[in-house]
Order: sequence, then C-alpha cells, then structure tokens
Amino acid sequence: MSERESMPYDVVIVGGGPAGLAAAIRLKQVNSEIAVCILEKGSEIGAHILSGAVVDPKALDELLPEWREAGCPMAETPVTDNWHWVLTRSGKTALPHWPMPPFMSNHGNYTGSLGSLCRWLADQATELGVEIFPGFPAAEILYDDKGAVRGVATGDMGIAKDGSKKPDYQPGMELLAKYTLFAEGARGHLTKQLKTKYDLERDCQPQVYGIGIKELWDIDPEKHVPGRVIHTQGWPLSESNAWGGGFLYHQANNQVALGFVTALDYANPYVYPYEEFQRWKQHPAIRAILEGGRRVSYGARAINEGGWQSVPRLAFPGGALIGCSAGFVNVPRIKGSHTAMKSGMLVAEAIAAAMANGRELDELGEYDSAVRESWIAKELKLVQNAQPLVAKFGGSLGTVLAGADMWARVLKVNPIGAMKHHKDSEHTMRADLFKPIEYPKPDGVISFDRLTSVSFSYTNHEEDQPCHLVLKDPSVPTAINLPLYAGPEARFCPAGVYEFLTGEDGNPRLQINAQNCVHCKTCDIKDTTQNIEWVTPEGGGGPNYPNM
Repeated sequence: MSERESMPYDVVIVGGGPAGLAAAIRLKQVNSEIAVCILEKGSEIGAHILSGAVVDPKALDELLPEWREAGCPMAETPVTDNWHWVLTRSGKTALPHWPMPPFMSNHGNYTGSLGSLCRWLADQATELGVEIFPGFPAAEILYDDKGAVRGVATGDMGIAKDGSKKPDYQPGMELLAKYTLFAEGARGHLTKQLKTKYDLERDCQPQVYGIGIKELWDIDPEKHVPGRVIHTQGWPLSESNAWGGGFLYHQANNQVALGFVTALDYANPYVYPYEEFQRWKQHPAIRAILEGGRRVSYGARAINEGGWQSVPRLAFPGGALIGCSAGFVNVPRIKGSHTAMKSGMLVAEAIAAAMANGRELDELGEYDSAVRESWIAKELKLVQNAQPLVAKFGGSLGTVLAGADMWARVLKVNPIGAMKHHKDSEHTMRADLFKPIEYPKPDGVISFDRLTSVSFSYTNHEEDQPCHLVLKDPSVPTAINLPLYAGPEARFCPAGVYEFLTGEDGNPRLQINAQNCVHCKTCDIKDTTQNIEWVTPEGGGGPNYPNM
C-alpha cells in the first residue's frame, strides 16, 4: 500500500506560468464550482519564470479585460520605440520596419517582468478560489488501469544523496483529477514522457530550441527611455556560423532587461553561449547603454523555436499539453506568452463543457481542434518558416528569405510549404573540424565570469539530495563527449554545472555541480549523445528570480 496521501480535484495543473494560470482563471470564470489546483516547482509563483519580455496583450484582453486598470504590473510600460540593429564587431545598421509584415510591429505591446505578471495572475486566480501550491514539483504521472492520466504525484522530500530517508523525510502527495494539464514550459520532463507514451509527435516535426540568457540592469536615468525596445542580430554569432540575437528592453524604474538567444542547432562544439552573451554586451552600442549602471539579476531558460510544424497532438486520455509544453512561441516576434495563455483558456473551456456532460479521464479532442482553428494557429502558420530559413541560409540571407516567406503567407501564397527540423543534438559536429574559440576575459564591469553570474540568479538546492541531472550511462561523457566533441556540456550550460576534472588516477572525469542548476534544460536538449536526463529536484530548489 502506498504511504502517500491523495487529494482529489476536478483539474490539476502542472506549472504556474502564464498558460497554467490562464487555464485556472478561465475554469473558474466558466464554472466557479470546478475544483482547481496548480502545482509550481518554484519556491513561489514567478520564481522560475524568465522571459524578455515584450507581451502582446491579446490574450490578457480576452481573459481579464480590465487588467490595465486593475494594478497589473505589465501595464506600467507600453512599448513606445522599436529598433532592430544588425551588428558588426564595432558598428551597427538600423533596419527599417517598412519591409516587414505589419504583425511584426510592437505597437500596442507592453514590456515588463513576466514573473511579476504571473504573480499578479496568481492573485486573480486565488481570489477566484484556485488552490496554488508553490514548492511542490510534479515528479510522477499517475495512470489508471486503462492507461489514462489520472493525476500526478509530487516528489518525496528529505531523500539523501545515497537514496536513504533523512529524519525530515516526507512522502510525496498524489493529486488526482478528472483532467490534468501540463504547463511545464519548454522541455518539461513529464511532457517528454507523455509525448513518448502517447506518441504525440508522430505527425509533427521535432521541437528545436534556443538558449536565452538574461540580465536585469539598473542604468543611468539619463540613458533610460521607458518603452524602448531594441533587437539585434549578426555579431558576435556571425563569427562562428551560429545564429541568434540580442534584446534590450527599457522597462519601468530606470531598469533594462537585456539578453542573448543562441539557437541550439549550432555545429561548432566550441561555441559557448554564455561567453557570446558577454561579448555582445561589450559591443559599443550596447556598452554605451550599460556603462554607469549596475547588474541586479541573471538567469537562463530554453525557448521553443520549432514553430507550428513542431506542435504535437495536444490531448490524450485524461489530460492535455498547454503553453510552452506544446510549443506555441512565435519565433520572429520573440513572443509566446499570449499564445500560451490562449491555449490555457481554450482547454479550460473544453474541460468545463466536458464536465458539464459528465465526462472525465477521456481525450479532449475538441481542445486540439479548437487550437488548430484559433488565432494561435493563424498567427504561427504565418511565421512557421522563419526559423528554418534562417537556420539553413544564415542570418543575412535567411532573414531576407524569412521576410519574403512571411509576406507571401500574408498574401495567402505558400510557395514552399512547411520546412522540416532536425533535433538540436544532431547538429553538433566533431571538435577536430573546428578551432577552439578564444573568448575575452571578463572585465567585471560589463562582462562577468559564469559562477559570479549564477550568484545573481539566487539559485539554491538542498545539497544532500539525489542529483537531478541523471546520466543514463556515466561512461559516455569521458568516452565519447570529451574526446570527440571537446566536452561541449562544459560550455553549453549557462550555470557551470558540468565540469571536466582530472581524477586521482590521472584520467578525466565529469563533475556535476547540480546545486548551480538554473533549470534552463539546455543540457537535456543539446547533449550530443542524449545521455543527460533532467528530472525534478526537491521542491522549491532552483533559481529564485525576483522579477525576470
């Protein structure tokens, strides 16, 4: 007999991000009697939320029309000024906006902290009667005897590194539901299991990703232009035949959010996304904004970049995927919060209707259909070739071709159909085909070393717990990854988790500093041999982002 206690709900939602919160709010709006709970692995709502962010308010307007007058922090800073720069090593060229389709404009959007928005949404959900449990990660999917998802179990607390039970041991809790929603964000570890069990990706392309690394800075008030939005492409990734770009958003209170996204399909194993970000900050146009300022926060998170052709089947017996668990990011717009929220609203409406008809634990095919008939699909189909065109033809030519493809789709012409993807881990090539990249040392003013940066993510894990970064075969890192690929895990991680050291026998060994992990999931995605499996650590562990 299980020692775990169980709690019944109508709907259990895994993840307290925009999608999960929007689903919970809409469920209560449709039927206040529906019992809803949200499990959030962070220590509080927003603790693990990281995004640029420039938010399209379309879904917010549908969910909570009075949000601008109701104290929502996102309303503080509407976008007022929009720039797109193509960088060279020391210069920049501003691209005009007129060649781009109208939907690429940021007019009417808002810039601010997505974490703060989620905290505000959590307040709205709580007022409606939603129960929210932060610090309780869903660690296991529960199935009934017919193979339907019937809920999840939280992880056990108080397990030592060696697997023994510590004095403060507490077994996990089973949360049982008529429908369970998975809103784990990009590369959710339970979502991976569901995709495999129900073969949800059999009719779509594999998901591909970028790694977004972000900082918040307080800058000189004389340099601050509230609502100014800057995006860049080109240098420094142009020097390593990789692609991605930077962003710098002037938000409230003389603060800027800045960051750098590196697409994880790069071939050169010596590419070091963290160091590319540090180089980018040293560009004269970026450094000029930061000089005299002070960094206040750091973090990183993987981003879905597969687009519409990578959206899997969304429903399965007993549950559904919503938000970035499904992959609704509009890549060229660098936005996904509005589509994530809309997916949560659509599934909530489908569940409420199903429950009204006495249904439970079945497949919500009507939710899948609703998404594919919604403005989510319309929007993502317009841009579905932007990522693969840039990935195939590079930043300069690829951007031109992506713009042409988007215009063709606006004009209802689709000359090349939907392009295909290959998994990011399959793109990495042998190290002997490349020269190591010499990155400049940090100056401690604009650029910083990686471990110092991690301290600004306020990451914390209980040290005496099982490692949540599991090697399927412990011999692979030193037998394959290091000799063939120069140990790329030591570089693609933005938190210094993976470190190759010399053992007492004189042979190399991989040390995993799991306490540094910021839960970005890059290792789970980019590891060439797919030998690293990210699983949930003990509840509340990970970063504690104040307003990222």
